[in-house]
Amino acid sequence: MSNALRTKGKSMVVWLLLALVILGIGGFGITSFSGGLRSVGGVGDTEIDVNTYARALRNEMRAVSAQIGQPIDMQQAQALRLDRRVQARLFGDAALDEMAARFGVSVGDDEVRRQITTARAFQGPDGRFNREIYRETLARQGLTEAGFEADLRRETARMIVEGAIAGGLPAPEVLVDTYTAYITETRSIAWIELTDTDLASPVPAPTEADLKAYYATHENEFTRPETRKIRYLWLRPEDLADEAAPDDAQLRAAYDARHDEFVTPERRVVERLIFADEAAAEAARDRLDSGAARFADLAADRGLTPADLELGEMTRIQLGRAGEAVFAAPGPGVVGPVDTDLGPALFSVTAILPAEETSFEEARAELAAEATLERARRLILERAPQIEDLLASGATLEEVARETSMKLARLSYDGSASEDGIAAYTAFREVAEQGRVEDFPELKELEDGGVFALQIDEIQPPAPIPYDEIVDRVTAAWTASNIHSRLLDRADEIVNAVATGQPLSAQGLITTEVGRLPRGGFVEGLPPEVSKVAFELEPGQAGVVDAQGRVLVVALHALHAADPADAEIAAVRETVAEQLSQSLSQDVVSMFARAAQETAGLRIDTGVINGVHAQMQ
Repeated sequence: MSNALRTKGKSMVVWLLLALVILGIGGFGITSFSGGLRSVGGVGDTEIDVNTYARALRNEMRAVSAQIGQPIDMQQAQALRLDRRVQARLFGDAALDEMAARFGVSVGDDEVRRQITTARAFQGPDGRFNREIYRETLARQGLTEAGFEADLRRETARMIVEGAIAGGLPAPEVLVDTYTAYITETRSIAWIELTDTDLASPVPAPTEADLKAYYATHENEFTRPETRKIRYLWLRPEDLADEAAPDDAQLRAAYDARHDEFVTPERRVVERLIFADEAAAEAARDRLDSGAARFADLAADRGLTPADLELGEMTRIQLGRAGEAVFAAPGPGVVGPVDTDLGPALFSVTAILPAEETSFEEARAELAAEATLERARRLILERAPQIEDLLASGATLEEVARETSMKLARLSYDGSASEDGIAAYTAFREVAEQGRVEDFPELKELEDGGVFALQIDEIQPPAPIPYDEIVDRVTAAWTASNIHSRLLDRADEIVNAVATGQPLSAQGLITTEVGRLPRGGFVEGLPPEVSKVAFELEPGQAGVVDAQGRVLVVALHALHAADPADAEIAAVRETVAEQLSQSLSQDVVSMFARAAQETAGLRIDTGVINGVHAQMQ
């Protein structure tokens, strides 16, 4: 029988994401470094400063850490060849910088000044360049003004060289069409899922010999993990909640100190368009009032984008001299011309965000919880030295529990995390897993500000669970394994039948059809391997999916090429063309950089590089 099944991913978004995966993307950032060494090498007369290398490498490590969700050290970075990746990029840039210098490509002071003063990162609330913000931003990144401006000058010159080498390099049409066709192809499939009820006969009950043989050959399934018998002390902030609770005066003081957080004035989402003089501003206003132009049209006429106009959420005070006029507007619309420090301006109010106030009584519970937790953490810090002294003097955990607020407990720990209890804390699990019986207990900090100390009394190695204790488990495992094996045999029979020309629906089983499955899409409720197998088949073929403990048979009915005239497909093709063009341009630039390195001379000081790595351990 045929049932419609909803598919996921059949949209331009899936195709675009798949295109990005196929074509590749990347990123980078900065940090700071200090040391007595000056350069890790260079190309020709262009040196690569040791701090530049250290910042780039540290940032690469941070980027990878963010991707995998945990920090990596220098040893792991080298195993992933992140150092080589950074070196390749920096020496490639140095080669382009060297060629820019040899070609006489330079960037004047006016261009450097323009880039800095128009950068949004260096603008104040009034939208104008703010030198203090500029200095503070650079200082936070460990950069000087002179160094940053020199880097900006070099990068701009390098971009000019790159543009001359490979700017606007189009991807071959046949390559774009091939990639687009591959990405946007869809397939019509049918599938069935086999269960034990689809077998010709039920799996017979196992004999004692069957079970013992299975137990012997699958010992890893029936082995207890290493178990550690642990005594531990711990003290959490919530254990001191009663003692740390604040009084009303403290809560009122906390509320007053955070007044701006609880009382937010009215804000307006504003765009601003500045004019050279009052006449130009009035003429623009006349065009708006007559309906001859919209606010966005006025900006576009001057080569400005919506991002150039956007001020964001602004208070009356932040708007300065324009605040009174903008906030007098009864609703969204255009205000002005208004005289500002930058000249006459029109303001477009796109949204009004009313004032918000959370009263003391409304904020009381939140303030109390935060203050109690913070006070409890401080109390724990104050008591930590006494606990450490007791442990250092040889006091047992039981003695420390009697003399302090810490609680004593026991745990059989097998390496698994818990949703509650002390095994839910990463810090505890790390000490529990690395500790030895002979280790003395030490006070350690938990992620929430609590503390603990543990003593490992015994380490029980992994050991098989006696057969007699788990006969039921062995029976269930043997049965499931045999059913699964028979289902795979039945699936192979169906695949062979389809190969002889029999349709999947002729197998006497529930068959579900999917009209157009996109590449990279998936069928709701099924393992992703279904889509993978479907796109490996030819029309008229079937394949077996063995995934997530389930057995399915997938048959391919037809391939569907996308219509190039479709708007979504055209958008995908445009993205593919852009990505391929960028990839080809990068390849050409890389080839030029390698040639430049050979021509100008490449120097790599491995000693200095190793010194950087050593200091980053």
